[in-house]
Amino acid sequence: MTVAVVYPGSFDPVTNGHLDVIERAAEGFDRVVVAVLRNVSKRPLFTLDERLDLLRDATAALPGVEVIAFEGLLVDVCRDLGVGLIVKGLRAAADFEYELQMAQMNRHLAGVDTLFLPTSPAWSYLSSSLVKEVARFGGDVADLVPPAVAALLRERTT
Repeated sequence: MTVAVVYPGSFDPVTNGHLDVIERAAEGFDRVVVAVLRNVSKRPLFTLDERLDLLRDATAALPGVEVIAFEGLLVDVCRDLGVGLIVKGLRAAADFEYELQMAQMNRHLAGVDTLFLPTSPAWSYLSSSLVKEVARFGGDVADLVPPAVAALLRERTT
């Protein structure tokens, strides 16, 4: 039996913190579906196709990891994939409060459970928003994101 999880996010852009969660999930599960949200209410720096490509490039060497796009309810994606478990990384207590509400709603709507993984201490401060902010002001983010992301950020923010 294949044990699968869905790891959702906007990944604008993917960071080493995201990759840490993906790698750790891939160690414990046969299949990790990284689900990239198309959120029409946000204005991402990277297009959906760019985010998909960057994630596929960054996870290419990880067995059992696939990257898809979605919009709408995450539980619908889980149902369509036949996956009953979501994995989420938590950086701090504030993440937990928000994610707990989402987890309880997903359980209520579709019986989909959520597994929380605390982020590795090395990445607990890291967020896509912070990376974009540092890059906008000319800061070096090369050690915070995959190389392809760093290159694209330099291109977009200079």
